[in-house]
Amino acid sequence: MRIAVCGIACEKCPRRLNGKCPYGEAGCVPKKDDICKISSCAAYKAIKYCFECTEFPCDLTRLGPVKYEYCKYISS
Repeated sequence: MRIAVCGIACEKCPRRLNGKCPYGEAGCVPKKDDICKISSCAAYKAIKYCFECTEFPCDLTRLGPVKYEYCKYISS
């Protein structure tokens, strides 16, 4: 099962199941990203998952991807 950098299971995302994932087959991975602040942060810190960070949980992960509304893809 593919897990996004924030911990969401990509395989359960309706957008991904319908072939409409904005990140394609790679899913959400750490990279400079205007949509996902968590992905950008992980890329900057050179980690694959948030829980690998020494600052985890931080303010960014406490709010989570749904709070930032860029995971509106989940319900679409």
